[in-house]
Amino acid sequence: MAKIALIGAGSHSFSRHVISDILSYPELRESTISLMDIDKEGLELITAFANKMVEQHRFNTHIDSTTNRRKALDGADYVVVTIQVGGSMQAARDIAAKYGIEDGWTGPIFGVFNGLRQIPVILDLCRDMEELCPNAWLLNYSNPVPTIGWAINDYTHIKNVGLCHSVPVTANELARYIGVPFNDIKVPKGAYFTHWGYRPQKEFNEISYWVAGINHMAWFLEFKWRGKDAYPLLREKFKDPTVYSGPDAHWEGPDIIRAEIFKAFGYFNTEASSVVALLVPYFHKKNRPDLLKRFKLVHRKDSLKEWDVIMAKQDKEFKHQISSGMKFPIIRSVEYCAPIIHSIETGTPNNINGNVKNNGLITNLSKGSCVEVPCLVDKKGISPCYVGDLPPQLAALNQSNIGAQELAVRGIVEKDKTKIFQAHLLDPLTGALLTIDEIQKMVDELFREEKKYVKDWK
Repeated sequence: MAKIALIGAGSHSFSRHVISDILSYPELRESTISLMDIDKEGLELITAFANKMVEQHRFNTHIDSTTNRRKALDGADYVVVTIQVGGSMQAARDIAAKYGIEDGWTGPIFGVFNGLRQIPVILDLCRDMEELCPNAWLLNYSNPVPTIGWAINDYTHIKNVGLCHSVPVTANELARYIGVPFNDIKVPKGAYFTHWGYRPQKEFNEISYWVAGINHMAWFLEFKWRGKDAYPLLREKFKDPTVYSGPDAHWEGPDIIRAEIFKAFGYFNTEASSVVALLVPYFHKKNRPDLLKRFKLVHRKDSLKEWDVIMAKQDKEFKHQISSGMKFPIIRSVEYCAPIIHSIETGTPNNINGNVKNNGLITNLSKGSCVEVPCLVDKKGISPCYVGDLPPQLAALNQSNIGAQELAVRGIVEKDKTKIFQAHLLDPLTGALLTIDEIQKMVDELFREEKKYVKDWK
């Protein structure tokens, strides 16, 4: 059976989903799951969880645990990457905030400087794969997905796809917005789900969609309910602002910004309002606290602190569950990882949205960029689907981010500080808020903060 290496397994808030999802398929229960992380404490915790699940359900799955990456990769058929090099980037976010730039997981600063940390390590991992498991699929969840994917595609020979749960989660949210009947599936006691992990309602098979663009800025080009265009119904629903502006509109709170983008550009976006706001120049403005109030934007610094508190609480609960002998149920999340492995192993066809190289898939976005498109998965692997031209207004928004992504990739691989500076110049939000001189000062300060990662840069 398959060997599945999970690199970054100590990030157990996510690894729990992946392991449970894999074990939910009977055909995968005799696989080897190799858990790898340099964080011994986190690795021991997720290893104990995985072993308990296998033991409690009497599966034949082999759980391997190691801090040695090459050992985990040796002979692997699938490599799932969930790493975060260097831990928190709070200091970099503080520098950005000083210059008036809010930042999130793929915002203008994090998207470049986290890539600066992540890409060299992931390219090293790919070189190990070329030696130890050259035919394996790399399934990448680490952010920033677009620049990591671009670098892997241009500088390695490894088969890969970037994965994100934003498409199925948003489809679920859209179904709720338009009033698709909802039969809640109760989550068994002991099942772990973050906000993105909930299984869709039973009627989800009545919803169909065609989504393409770039990660965190892909578009529902088609959205149907029972075979009919559901966009007219969504537009009608959104005439009432209370539908999208209340505290429960979205898992993160009000969804006003996505509603504004939808009304202005005609199509619904795949990411949370707080993330979309960082990718366009319309919502964050200097000395405009009225906009924060109008769009109900939270300060990312505050929300990240709240997230740290939530995660610490969940970690404590997780440790207690393991030590208490709780029986962990097998339940499947919306993540694509396990369905991909199942489809390739068994030949059972499936559809996902994956981040892949743009070899003419979206014809009015830069060739070679990393795009998010529908993909067919079967025994042959992952086959991206042709999309053609995006509506021009959507392509223009995507392209405004793609230029910065390319400069970031080239700058990181070539160790060129000038290209990193130029990547920030091209970023839509940074360019809207700062002058060229201010951007240069901010980038210089960020380089000083990240000096351990740019020792031999020019």
